[in-house]
Amino acid sequence: MAEENAQNGAQQATGPQFSVQRIYLKDVSLEAPGTPAVFTSAWKPEINLDLNTRTRTLGENHYEVILTLTVTAKNDGNNAFLIEIQQAGIFQIAGLAEAELNHTLGAFCPNILFPYARESVDSLATKASFPALMLAPVNFDALYAQQLQQKAAQAAEGETQAH
Repeated sequence: MAEENAQNGAQQATGPQFSVQRIYLKDVSLEAPGTPAVFTSAWKPEINLDLNTRTRTLGENHYEVILTLTVTAKNDGNNAFLIEIQQAGIFQIAGLAEAELNHTLGAFCPNILFPYARESVDSLATKASFPALMLAPVNFDALYAQQLQQKAAQAAEGETQAH
């Protein structure tokens, strides 16, 4: 029985592994070109959010994932503020097939980083004397699936043009 448990333990140890090593703010920028005039008009902002992720291999089973959020707020057509955050994390990931690894890096890790980036955006907006800005949750799984579909469509288009 003990031998069987030792074998099961060895199998579990070599299975998929995931851990967050570190989460950090890599870069931050706040521009408020409309101040102080923006504070004298009614606040009816148009908020635009752009998301981007990139991944870098740091070494065996270690990856840096960088989630970039660019938030632009316009009020009456004028730029009120622009906040750009690069929220990053170092993740240790092992024992995954390539497709699973790509999904983890492209959807799961950004999902972990987003609440930190969202809090930083909100904090910067309020420190610049703007109303609190709580960004809505983002479905990174859906964004990743959409990205895969676009790549597949581009590959199919490239094959069609080659023939």
